[in-house]
Amino acid sequence: MAVAHTAGKAAIKSRRPDLPVGLSIAVVDDQAVGDTTLRDRKRSETYERWLRLVHDDDFIGVQNYERARFDGMRPPVLDVHPSSLGNAVRYVHAGSGIPVFVTEHGMATPDDTLRAALLEPSLAGLRAAIDDGVPVLGYLHWTLLDNFEWIFGYDLKLGLFEVDFTTFARTPKPSAAEYARLVRAAA
Repeated sequence: MAVAHTAGKAAIKSRRPDLPVGLSIAVVDDQAVGDTTLRDRKRSETYERWLRLVHDDDFIGVQNYERARFDGMRPPVLDVHPSSLGNAVRYVHAGSGIPVFVTEHGMATPDDTLRAALLEPSLAGLRAAIDDGVPVLGYLHWTLLDNFEWIFGYDLKLGLFEVDFTTFARTPKPSAAEYARLVRAAA
């Protein structure tokens, strides 16, 4: 994958040197509770190669959905937390030194009130990272529509709009209105 990225970037830049090129990685907000050994090992084995690879890219994409809390030798506890987006963006920028583009962020849940409630504090954390100097090029909520996910099929509900997969009717969820409100307020 690293060779393909390097070759692809070279091919794109040879034809369109002005076109921004980067890659996107899924990043969990890894938090150590006490000893940092396991968290640091996970980060080293999972992310550091990619963070070094992109050092001369135009951006790095971040896909973030959750945090993992490492507490001693037990397996990490995963949860959805609004601070995870800002923390993941800060970590990736610190490790890569290049601008960040949030290519995926959201919540898989059939309870849209949880998704709607996650938006404002998550985007506030992203804004705080920007205010602290992290160059963030953009944010894409995942996703506009409930969709097919490769591992889970149609079971996960990530969209701001519900899709009836028989009629293909699309119905906005309350989270769509909340996201629109936040975007208008930030403009």
